[in-house]
Amino acid sequence: MSFKTEDNEDLVTGINVTPLVDVCLVLVIIFMVTAPLLSDPVFKVNLPSARTQEGEEKEKIVVSLASESRYAVNEKEFTGKDEFYKALESAVRNSGFKLVVIKADREAGYGLLTDVMQRSKEAGAASITIATEQKKK
Repeated sequence: MSFKTEDNEDLVTGINVTPLVDVCLVLVIIFMVTAPLLSDPVFKVNLPSARTQEGEEKEKIVVSLASESRYAVNEKEFTGKDEFYKALESAVRNSGFKLVVIKADREAGYGLLTDVMQRSKEAGAASITIATEQKKK
């Protein structure tokens, strides 16, 4: 038994999923394009060049050091060293993987870099990596 309308036509009993698939694919493309933009550092850091291997994507703590006394832990920027070191130690203690990636500007002081590495280790960092740009061959 099928239901009839007044016009004596059969009712549509199926659902057309093509528009749904189209919308989902557009959303996937949008997320693929915008995801790399969300991982940009707080401020521009001029990284040194080196021959390096690509790192794995894990949960990490990104520490950014600029030459003009600017510091950042993940997405939060600090102007004072004491606040910066407290935030760094807190982030390392609360992290699961305890991986610290340091993005230090070429002009940043060597002493600052070693202090950050020491404080990270004291807070319990299991691994410390210094970010560099790939050398042009």
